[in-house]
Amino acid sequence: MDTQFGRFGVFRRGAECSAELAVALERLGYGAIWVGGSPSGDLALIEELLDATTTITIATGIVNVWRDAPDTVAGSYHRIEHRHPGRFVLGIGVGHPESVAGYAKPYDAMVAYLDALDAAHVPPDRRVLAALGPAMLRLAARRSAGAHPYLVTPEHTRRARAILGDGVLLAPEQRVVLESDPVRARAIGRPTVQRPYLGLVNYTRNLRTLGFDDADLDGGGSDRLIDALVVYGEPARIAAGLGAHLDAGADHVAINLLTAPGEDLVAGLASLAAALT
Repeated sequence: MDTQFGRFGVFRRGAECSAELAVALERLGYGAIWVGGSPSGDLALIEELLDATTTITIATGIVNVWRDAPDTVAGSYHRIEHRHPGRFVLGIGVGHPESVAGYAKPYDAMVAYLDALDAAHVPPDRRVLAALGPAMLRLAARRSAGAHPYLVTPEHTRRARAILGDGVLLAPEQRVVLESDPVRARAIGRPTVQRPYLGLVNYTRNLRTLGFDDADLDGGGSDRLIDALVVYGEPARIAAGLGAHLDAGADHVAINLLTAPGEDLVAGLASLAAALT
């Protein structure tokens, strides 16, 4: 992949993204913005962020294969690639069965979607897959530039690297909270894990493979679970937690900064950027 992600990027839901935020993150030195929340297949928001910036990579994290036809997404990809060559990466995924009518055989659906993107000349090295389990990780290695796992731990990253092999992009998302008090930090992090992810079978199944059980998954998530999924503390402690993914084999970490109401997101990301350099 020619795109330079750098070691750290920022994950934000599409509704939270703006041209102003993209400019600020580029100035702070982050390598990529991962646009979550299943952005529309017209990729208009992606184009807006690229138009406002000059160097930062913009990636979808992810376009949902059940919601947008591959020909629509391919057309959007080619439009953007023509205007901003080498700066966009198409992240795609199958979502979760609880939110999609007619959800069935997700692996087969992804294979068919990739076949359609191939036919529409979307290069494999310009796309990544949302992947948690071994089968989807192996598919990501064969049919794309790599994997973008969500809601995972460094142990998952270690296992994913073993499956993907060398030379394949691994870019996990990691929640963080700039708060040293564990009670306050968990109060910020827990709701973002509980709803909806502890009610979604693909995520709870993956967490069970990492050693969590019913006691961890019930009641909004145990302290043990939240502490594993949300890195909190001062910037230096968070930098060490993000580095744990790199040590486990990640190439890039998408930082999902969680904030209390009224907190300045850009100021928080600036303090993290300083600790990460």
